[in-house]
Amino acid sequence: MGVLIGSGGGGGGDLLSERAATMRRSLLKSQSITDNMVSILGSFDHRLSALETAMRPTQIRTHAIRRAHENIDKTLKAAEVILSQFDLTRQAEAKILKGPHEDLETYLVAIEQLRENINFFSSNKSFKSSDGVISHANGLLNKAISKLEEEFKQLLSSYSKPVEPDRLFEGLPSSMRPSPGSPSDQPDVNGKNPSPNGHHHEHHNAENAVYTPPTLIPPRVLPLLHDLAQQMVQAGRQQQLLKIYRDTRSSVLEESLRKLGVEKLSKDDVQKMQWEVLEAKIGNWIHFMRIAVKLLFAGERRVCDQIFEGFDSLKDQCFAEVTAGSVAVLLSFGDAIAKSKRSPEKLFVLLDMYEIMRELHSEIGTLFRGKACNEIRESALGLTKRLAQTAQETFSDFEEAVEKDATRTAVADGTVHPLTSYVINYVKFLFDYQSTLKQLFQEFESGDGSDSQLAAVTMRIMQALQTNLDGKSKQYKDPALSNLFLMNNIHYMVRSVRRSEAKDLLGDDWVQRHRRIVQQHANQYKRIAWAKILQCLSIQGLTSSGGSAVSGDGGNSSGVSRAIVKDRLKTFNIQFEELHQRQTQWTVPDTELRDSLKLAVAEVLLPAYRSFLKRFGTLVETGKNPQKYIRYTPEDLDHMLNEFFEGKTLNEPKR
Repeated sequence: MGVLIGSGGGGGGDLLSERAATMRRSLLKSQSITDNMVSILGSFDHRLSALETAMRPTQIRTHAIRRAHENIDKTLKAAEVILSQFDLTRQAEAKILKGPHEDLETYLVAIEQLRENINFFSSNKSFKSSDGVISHANGLLNKAISKLEEEFKQLLSSYSKPVEPDRLFEGLPSSMRPSPGSPSDQPDVNGKNPSPNGHHHEHHNAENAVYTPPTLIPPRVLPLLHDLAQQMVQAGRQQQLLKIYRDTRSSVLEESLRKLGVEKLSKDDVQKMQWEVLEAKIGNWIHFMRIAVKLLFAGERRVCDQIFEGFDSLKDQCFAEVTAGSVAVLLSFGDAIAKSKRSPEKLFVLLDMYEIMRELHSEIGTLFRGKACNEIRESALGLTKRLAQTAQETFSDFEEAVEKDATRTAVADGTVHPLTSYVINYVKFLFDYQSTLKQLFQEFESGDGSDSQLAAVTMRIMQALQTNLDGKSKQYKDPALSNLFLMNNIHYMVRSVRRSEAKDLLGDDWVQRHRRIVQQHANQYKRIAWAKILQCLSIQGLTSSGGSAVSGDGGNSSGVSRAIVKDRLKTFNIQFEELHQRQTQWTVPDTELRDSLKLAVAEVLLPAYRSFLKRFGTLVETGKNPQKYIRYTPEDLDHMLNEFFEGKTLNEPKR
């Protein structure tokens, strides 16, 4: 720089100074512009701030207007919803005022609309008139449900009719249907009939039999009733629903049973009845129980389940209340029998009743399920237990009653005593109830219910009968008749056992032992009845000296006393005629036993008579009036012996 200045002289320095001055001026000018711009921008910023301040109220108003528009839209939409709800209420009201009878489906839709409206206004409490609307809708809903109640009642009543007995019988298995005009069972020859009504075999087949419960209400009506019931439950009208259903169906059920023949009988009524009448009523009761449970109650349960589907507790409650009265009538008769005075003939009807209750036990449990039916189930079980208890006590009484039977009416002809035939029939009937008796043994005697227990009981009853017969045989003044009586009765016992299931239970030993007893009494009869008359035909005492007067070849000895022979024959005739007169009135009812007894007598008497006549007859025949002493030929005696034990009365002609 120094060189340039130095070498360039003064003109170069001026140029540089000029350029520096220009630059300075430019910088100063630029600074001035910048300052001006800053000043302008500052002023602009001030103005913007003022403008913003001026604009703020306008913005606020604009935002408020926009929000107001949004609120108006919302309000209009809400009003539209509310108005539509009002419109639905008016529509529902119109349908409800028409009533449910013409169009139940539309009516139910209207009720549903009302419920929705009530829910809507309940959740929109800010709406000023919501309380009034809710109150109006609730009033309308109550009116609607009341009309539904009436409809339910009217519909249920019009389709609830008692079931005629014939329709019920059609639901029974064919083997159990009553045959018109069938004769009732006759009692046996002695007027004793321990068998109730001949129906006690039915339960063996009943387990697999098919029952068809009647249609109590047409199937097409059940869905309508279900819908109506559902509405009433939703409206909290369970109690009204229960009352309508119970009152309608229970009276119809009771009427069905009345038509069938079920009667309300108290314990006093039962106690006053003649046994034959009561026995028939018990037989009927067994049928009524089966029909009631398997047909009527089963049908009633089906109807109840369909109408109250979805409401289990109500379903059980309704069924319990509908059936309670009918069940009580049926069970009270059973209770009256179970609690009535015990007597031997009641054992079999008690067992029949016990059997039907056991047969129906599981079905009663199924039909009367649920807490509401507890009492009914317990009543049925209680009756079953009481019947079992009374049957067991009656059975125990029987053995004692047989042994102590104090019947003083002796059978004059020595035949089978009514007690014997009664007890034997009783024992035979026991075998029809083997399974039931085993059940009783298990329940009350802590046993295994095996055949051995029934065998032991049967043997005790037979022994009790023999003990009693021994006592009765002592009533006869004639010991021969006493033995004939025991022979007849024990023979009847043996023969009956051999022909029944009792033989397997009592065993061959029992049969053989008692056959020997029969033979012993037959032998005793022969010895006692005929010993005296056979003495007349004895060779002893025929001589006046009392010594033997018969020669070795069977001819008559000169030492024989004609007078004694005549006396012997005269005595023989008197005694035989007395025996004939008396013993033709005696009875041996068994043909085989009667013939064998006659033969046994003939085999002893006729040879002795023939021998006596052969040896000593000539002594009489050569004297005066031989026919006075020899009144009968051996053939005559044989013929007269054949008339013995026929039970002839005194005024019947005899030979």
